[in-house]
Amino acid sequence: MAKILDGKQVVAALNAQLRERVCVLSDKGIVPTLAIVRVGERSDDIAYERGAGKRCETIGVKTRNLYFPQDVTQQQLLDAIEEINQDTGIHGCLLFRPLPGHIDDSAVRNALCPKKDVDGITDGSLAGVFAGVSTGFAPCTPSACLEILDFFGIELKGKKVTVIGRSLVVGKPVAIMLLQRHATVTICHTRTVDMPSVCRTADILLVAAGRAGIVGSEYFSEGQIVIDVGINVDENGSLCGDVNFREAEPVVGAITPVPGGVGTVTTSVLVKHTVEAAERLLEA
Repeated sequence: MAKILDGKQVVAALNAQLRERVCVLSDKGIVPTLAIVRVGERSDDIAYERGAGKRCETIGVKTRNLYFPQDVTQQQLLDAIEEINQDTGIHGCLLFRPLPGHIDDSAVRNALCPKKDVDGITDGSLAGVFAGVSTGFAPCTPSACLEILDFFGIELKGKKVTVIGRSLVVGKPVAIMLLQRHATVTICHTRTVDMPSVCRTADILLVAAGRAGIVGSEYFSEGQIVIDVGINVDENGSLCGDVNFREAEPVVGAITPVPGGVGTVTTSVLVKHTVEAAERLLEA
């Protein structure tokens, strides 16, 4: 039976650290503040916004919510981003995407100053990830994966890690972040030949495929660590991951649950990046 890598434990530890850091900033007259920019009424965006707001409040981080209708113009969004860039009282910004089809996503997201890009969406932030410099911040979900591995004392140096997925949101940045921690990384994708056999050789399997339960028993080997990034809704309307948990749990050594795993930690990472952005501003 696999050990459950419970995200709630990671969140509790992160929150305790962040409260201390927020107190230090508060003593110096700085209140970390996150701007949340949402376009339209997507239910998943609203749910994440609500969760992020609650997490910020718990830690002592302020939020400023900017809402725009679905028919917002690109210039209105660009003006809002520029105001955020210029406002020294705002330290981080979360911009919900995808944006409506009439908006140039690249133009809007790259208008955000990387120093305030706490979710790693700008080209500048991603370049920093790949170059190993703190130009901005890494995307929150890959960072959450590493927070979980670190909390449970899972060594990365010299380990064989297979990542399923090559998106700029998770797969590519997390592969680079793992390389920077001296892991030996393999990336699998839709063109990979005999993917299950590749995955079985891994010490750590990180799955960001984006399809419910697609990774089953033929992908696992005894004692593996499995990090399931996926958040999907199954045919019964229940949340599930990209990994078939029932098939993995009897075989692997440890696994993140869905829900209660990576997604739970991601929100705390967003807050952590906001606090760190405020600390960087203070140092500057």
